[in-house]
Amino acid sequence: MYPADLKYTRDHEWVRLKDGEAAVGITDFAQRQLGDIVFIELPAVGRTVKQGEVFGTIESVKAVSELFSPVSGEVLAVNADLAAHPETVNTKPHDAWMIRLRPSAPAEAGTLLDAQAYTEIAK
Repeated sequence: MYPADLKYTRDHEWVRLKDGEAAVGITDFAQRQLGDIVFIELPAVGRTVKQGEVFGTIESVKAVSELFSPVSGEVLAVNADLAAHPETVNTKPHDAWMIRLRPSAPAEAGTLLDAQAYTEIAK
């Protein structure tokens, strides 16, 4: 259920590291817990975030939750499509990236969970 090419946090974010960039989103487990997503607030391009730091918020019909960065880095891009269509996170959670980072400490990814370990905590 959880793609093997992603790394996961205990806070239910995922990161896909590819070609020196890190795409970040939330997991299927997280979107199911939240319910229908109605709004996502994302940071400005150029902002620097540290691993575990809040980079935005996600609002559903049930609650507002903080989004935590799985790795440290500079925000290179935000997914502007999510402003108009936040529900995309409900239908394609592992494809709907929120931000893209240039990781400043790529070794941090080694502290994250693989798909098998994440599956164990997302029950």
